Amino acid sequence: MKVSVLSKTETSRIIDSLRINWPFNSIPKIKTLKVYEAEKNKFLLKAENFVAVRVDEHLVPFVGSEDLLRHFPFVTVDMKAVKFVCNGANIMRPGITTFQFFEKDSIVVIKDESHFKALSVGIALESSADATPKNRGCIICNIHYVGDKVWEVYKEIRD
Repeated sequence: MKVSVLSKTETSRIIDSLRINWPFNSIPKIKTLKVYEAEKNKFLLKAENFVAVRVDEHLVPFVGSEDLLRHFPFVTVDMKAVKFVCNGANIMRPGITTFQFFEKDSIVVIKDESHFKALSVGIALESSADATPKNRGCIICNIHYVGDKVWEVYKEIRD
């Protein structure tokens, strides 16, 4: 696994970008970020109590960071959808049981309806207002989920 420390300038650039795109007060003060390469185009960015994931051009919170995830809107999915979500499937309208308000292109957390545990983080393909009345279709693109390569890298480095 390739590990590197970003310069203060690069860290600052990433944090400034996140402050524009992520909810207010979701990002703590960070001086430097460590980057752990999971696989091509998938990275784990880690500071003391901050963990984010870069997949291609998307930068989303790590699915195991409960303190960070609470700042983001979420949907719950029925228990039949859990297996598919945790295998990387996109979130389809029939599996969603509840919505919080979100806009198109927002970061959305996907939780199971029984335990309200985070299963994945994705990007909304349409707003919750447009998706709620629908009966079918893809609503959220699954970017990072429990059990993916980045999740496995985190398990190796968390100690």
